[in-house]
Amino acid sequence: MQKGTLVIFVKAPQMGRVKTRLARDIGQFHAWRFYRNTVTGLIKRVGEGNWNTVLCVSPDGYKGTFFDDRYPIIAQEGGDLGQRMQRVFDTVNDGPLVLIGGDIPSIKKYHIENAFDVLKDSDISFGPATDGGYWMVGQRRRRARISPFHDVRWSTEHTLSDTVENIDPSNRISFTDILSDVDEGGDL
Repeated sequence: MQKGTLVIFVKAPQMGRVKTRLARDIGQFHAWRFYRNTVTGLIKRVGEGNWNTVLCVSPDGYKGTFFDDRYPIIAQEGGDLGQRMQRVFDTVNDGPLVLIGGDIPSIKKYHIENAFDVLKDSDISFGPATDGGYWMVGQRRRRARISPFHDVRWSTEHTLSDTVENIDPSNRISFTDILSDVDEGGDL
């Protein structure tokens, strides 16, 4: 199997612009600090592996020094979350691609290895989140284009089911470990 690409969706760590729902519960400074620590730790844990790692950063044109410069940075560009994710699957390298968010503190290297492993026998895979969304989506990208991200109720308990419903039944779907993301104070 071709070497895969791990894409980590992150935001530039600007206070007041990251983890805004969490900030309502614990304050902007603590939410900002949580985000910085979580993203830094995640990149250290999973950046190096049997895959290429790319950081997909918002806002576009990010020029800071926060992110590890060993990894290329690409812009998320415009649109809703689904449009931004689809653009990554349509444009970043060939072969298997696994996309994760930067706000899941429990992701370990073996979760990423497993995400690529299940793509050997699946066209698309998901790492479900406990809140009804997903922390990971991966595509093998060998057959016809899979475009499951339209008409999805983002940031709700319906996110995963809406996305899966958009997938043509001829595609093989797999699921990996269920993890928790941190969106609100109660998630901590």
